[in-house]
Amino acid sequence: MSSTPQKRALKRYRKRLSQRGMARFEVLGLDADRELIRSLARRLAGDDPDLARIRATLRLTISGEQSKKGGILNALRRSPLVGADLDLNRTLIPGRRVDL
Repeated sequence: MSSTPQKRALKRYRKRLSQRGMARFEVLGLDADRELIRSLARRLAGDDPDLARIRATLRLTISGEQSKKGGILNALRRSPLVGADLDLNRTLIPGRRVDL
């Protein structure tokens, strides 16, 4: 039995997708969220350097878990100013005299 050209094309298309590590799937959602979901899928399928952060944020938001202790400390450690030699000492200036 031979397959129709349309079935062969679909098979080749899905094979190319799987070689790129992608899959085609269908989701159900509100019509109002259609563009949001499509834009998210496009972004996740791209080569954006922020993908790890986006995925982590989505997983945390969807799972509903509370963030772990030390989140602020970890954020400060990721700061671009870590290791910079900043002089944060201020000179002590005496206050002025005020007549009341």
